Amino acid sequence: MNKVILLGRLTRDPEMKNTTTGKAVTRFSLAVDRRFKNKDGQKEADFINIVVWGKQAEFAAQYLTKGSQISLSGRLEARSYEAQDGQRRYITEVVADEINFVSSGQKSSNAGAGFQQTSAPQSANNNNMSVMGLDEDFHLMADDDDIPF
Repeated sequence: MNKVILLGRLTRDPEMKNTTTGKAVTRFSLAVDRRFKNKDGQKEADFINIVVWGKQAEFAAQYLTKGSQISLSGRLEARSYEAQDGQRRYITEVVADEINFVSSGQKSSNAGAGFQQTSAPQSANNNNMSVMGLDEDFHLMADDDDIPF
């Protein structure tokens, strides 16, 4: 089984492009806090590359900005390609199937298409927009300062 669930903030504005066949693809990076602090007591984050396809890619490009907090689910994908310099490059990224908009960051004025700001996160899953609440297990992933390592 290949299933990834993440909660984090966008580190940059999404970049949308169209493939040669006209399909939309949007890429962005997500900063995801680690559950535990390091030996110096500081929080650390992982920066994870995200890819979204189709209508969902269009919505992500239009409504997400740097700093937006989202949760997403998808699959981990590893691929390689030959760069212009002849070197083989390897990429690992998450291909998102579902995006939940937890907070909108700076673009609060673009509240169309079901993305109004409410206390409940918004969800973009395939071509369907619906309000989704976070379950209790999801909230339990907050920091756990009592663990000694």
